[in-house]
Formats: sequence, structure tokens, C-alpha cells
Amino acid sequence: MFSLMHSSSVLGVEGKGISVEVDIASGLPQVSVVGLPDPAVRESVERVRAAIKNSGFAFPLDRITVNLAPADLRKEGTAFDLAIAAGILTASGQLETNPFIQTMLIGELSLNGEIRPVPGVLAMIEQAKRSGIRKVLLPLANAKEAAWITDMELYAVTHLKELLTENKGAEAWSAIRFDAAASRDKASAAEEEEHADGFGDFSDVYGQQQAKRALLIAAAGKHNILFAGPPGTGKTMMIRRLPGILPPLTEEEALEVTKIYSAAGKLSTDARGLIRIAPFRSPHHTISAGGLIGGGSVPKPGEVTLAHHGLLYLDELPEFSRTVLEVLRQPLEDGIVTIARSRAVFHFPAKLMLAVSFNPCPCGYAGHETTEKRCTCSDTAIAKYRSKMSGPLLDRIDIQLEVPRPIELNGGGTDLAATSSMQMRQQVLAAREIKVQRDAELGLKPGLRLSGTALRRSILMKKEAFELLDNALVVLNISMRAYDRILRLARTIADVEGSEWIEDVHIAEAIQYRRLDV
Repeated sequence: MFSLMHSSSVLGVEGKGISVEVDIASGLPQVSVVGLPDPAVRESVERVRAAIKNSGFAFPLDRITVNLAPADLRKEGTAFDLAIAAGILTASGQLETNPFIQTMLIGELSLNGEIRPVPGVLAMIEQAKRSGIRKVLLPLANAKEAAWITDMELYAVTHLKELLTENKGAEAWSAIRFDAAASRDKASAAEEEEHADGFGDFSDVYGQQQAKRALLIAAAGKHNILFAGPPGTGKTMMIRRLPGILPPLTEEEALEVTKIYSAAGKLSTDARGLIRIAPFRSPHHTISAGGLIGGGSVPKPGEVTLAHHGLLYLDELPEFSRTVLEVLRQPLEDGIVTIARSRAVFHFPAKLMLAVSFNPCPCGYAGHETTEKRCTCSDTAIAKYRSKMSGPLLDRIDIQLEVPRPIELNGGGTDLAATSSMQMRQQVLAAREIKVQRDAELGLKPGLRLSGTALRRSILMKKEAFELLDNALVVLNISMRAYDRILRLARTIADVEGSEWIEDVHIAEAIQYRRLDV
């Protein structure tokens, strides 16, 4: 007897349809799983055998062959357990075949027949929809996550026994059908309107008005930012508050981010809905290149992908390996990571903001010495310390700012010093709304990053501003990439100020934010 079930796997952050073919023939009792299975898939035989017996079914004492197609694609994970079990039960005549036609089965089996959740369900359901499959049988714990893919029939199961039915029609599992629309409505109603408070508030930061303005501009235009300065000036403290002024993700962005975290196995099964808060990732400086951009025999998303539509923070940048830092060039420029393997090429999204901070030297006080604290580093040590930061990498960071010790702890009496994260966030939202409206008027795709001639044609810029920028190109010897980035930064500054035109003061402020670059 032969049976065909549909399942799915995750390659990178995208789903891949897998056909689970089961053949039962007479012969010595044996189960063979073919189709490049990894150890977790091969071990599914013992899980399935025990689950079938403990669920009241009979495991066939025949020769069973399970083929996972396409056979040249490596399979990993435990998501095939339910499909393999259903295939064996239908091939042996213990379950009707009709209810499983054009149905995707996803789930891990426990030895007693319970259905356990698996990672990557969101990507799998999305793939099923693209391939024309509209019915999905999946673990109850994954149902809320899967509900965000619309126009799908979801059937949530908790035990293998729930597959037993005498109804051969389309409503074979009507009792276990999951109300996806109600789940989405409930999750949306429960989402907090206010932003998360876990990042701290900028009203706690005394002084550092220029640094806070730089962070405001960075958030408004999704610009990369670098803080340099001696220890204890608040570099880390301020950058860790940056996510608190970022706007919530749009529906499309939230779906992308949630799918990434689902594929990486980092999405909690008790999550109420999509991830609406921009991700914040801060890896330790001992991270490997593979951990940062993704890797493995079957590549998994790295930190840059987990920071998609959010913020990646590298504290004490020179402590990272130079090899690790250099792999950031492509993601920062293209917004995507491409990893090639012998059997496939994987693409991971990586549209992120990069924030970095570091001390001026190993001891931290070069150029910021006081009577009590003097720099003890040699010129060679300082040169070696700073050599980790290459010119091409720094060229991709729009805002580069030195953060000195605050002179006054009362904020200098300025309004910005006392501004809360909520107030700064409102300014960011207003600036981004201006950009959205401008892009719509120009017929541009939202969030599109222009460069070169297209960038200059899309903005309104006064003659004095153009002359100042062209003069900076010659006098400061900046690169053409830096030229475009200064132009984009000036456009963001003008948006923050509510100005339709880019003026010379906006260009001047954008240029002075690249002090370390020039």
C-alpha cells in the first residue's frame, strides 16, 4: 500500500514543501527513511512507532519505506513526525485517505502520541498558501502563530488519536478546526498601544543634548550610528534606549520579523500575536562570523537577520574580531545576506540599523584625560586597537559622534535634555510620516533607499546646500558613498525640522556628524 502526505521544512527563513511518501510491502519488519534525512528525522521512526502504539493504533509489522521528496534536499528537524505517522496509518488502512488530500501536516510526536509544537510554522504555512494548499493540520500550540496567514483552514491537534474520523468529507475534523480570524482579532485587541518600557527613558539621561539629537535623527531616518568616547559618558546607556523611540513595526514588517523568529526557534508559543516592537540585538564580542550573519551546514539566521527592521548594537566595537566585523559590509549596503552552499543558496533579509560604541583606546582615556585619569596606552597599542575598524565599514555609518563627559548634570537647562522617550518618539513618527507622504507623491516604494542620481532627483535642495555639499566632497575628501549618505542624512534632518527643502544648515549638521570619517 502507498500513501502520500504533504509536509514542510524551513530552509533559511523560507518554507519548503516536502512530500512524505510511505510504502508498505510484505517482508521482514523494517522501517527505512530515505531522502537525505538528518539524525532527528531518522530518529522519528522510534517516536512514530511508540506514538502509534500508545494511541490505540497498530504499527504494521511489514517492510515500510518512507521517502522525503525532493530527495536531493537535506531534511532536518522533527516537523515530519505527524506526516510520517499519518502516512503509515493511511497506507495500512487504519485511517481514511480522503481527509488528508491537499492537507499539510506539521508536528512533532511524543512517545505517548501527543503533538508537540515545532519552529518555523509561520514560514511553512506561508509556503503552503503559495503552493495552493489551504488545509493545515498542526499542533495546537502553533495555531495562534499560524493564524496570521489568512485564507487558510487550520486544524489544531493535541494528540494523534484526534486524526481518527469516519467522516470522509471536507469537514472531517470540524471539531478541531481552529478559528483563525477570532484568534487574530483577540491578539490585536490585546496588543499594547504604548511602546515597551523595558528600554528605559531618555528623560533619565542628563546632558548629552547633541548625542540625544543624533539618536533622534538616526531613529527618524534609520541611519547607522557610532558613539566614541571615554568610559562612563553614557554611550551604552543612550543606545540601549534607542529602541524605545522607534515606531512600531507595520503589518508587513511585523509578519516578516515574526517569521524570522519562528524559523530561528525563538518565538514563544504563548505569544499573543505578531512581533510589533522593533527587534534589538546586542551580541557579545566573542561572536563568530557565522553567528553574526548566519551559517551552518543548513544555514540558520544570524544576529543581523534577527535584527531585521530593528537595531543591531555592537558594544565595544574594537573588541570584535576584524574578520567578524568585515562580514557586515554586504548586509549594511544591500540589506540582505547571501550564503552559498554546495546544494543551495540561502538569502536572509537584513534591513537593519547598526549602532556601535567604543572607547578611544584600550584604557579608554586617550584625548579625554583628566588630572585623575591619564591615558597609559602607547601609540602602537592605540593603532592596533583602532585597526579593527576598517575605513569601508566606517564609511557605511552615517552618524559618527564623539560623546564627551557631560559638563552639567542638569541638562544645561535645555528642553531636549528633559524630553522623554515618548516625546522623542512622536518626533520620529512625524518625520517618518513626512517621508512616507513624499515617497507616495513620487510613486516610490515605501522604505526604498535611493542613491546616486535617483536620490538627488527625489529631493528639494537649495543651491547653497548643493554648493556646500560639493565643496565638502573636495575639501574633506569624502567618498561618493559618504556623499550620498550625507545627502540622505540631511533629508532626514530637514524632515525632523519639518522643512520641505534641504538647506545649507541641514547639510552642515549632516557633515559634522561624520567627524571620525573626515
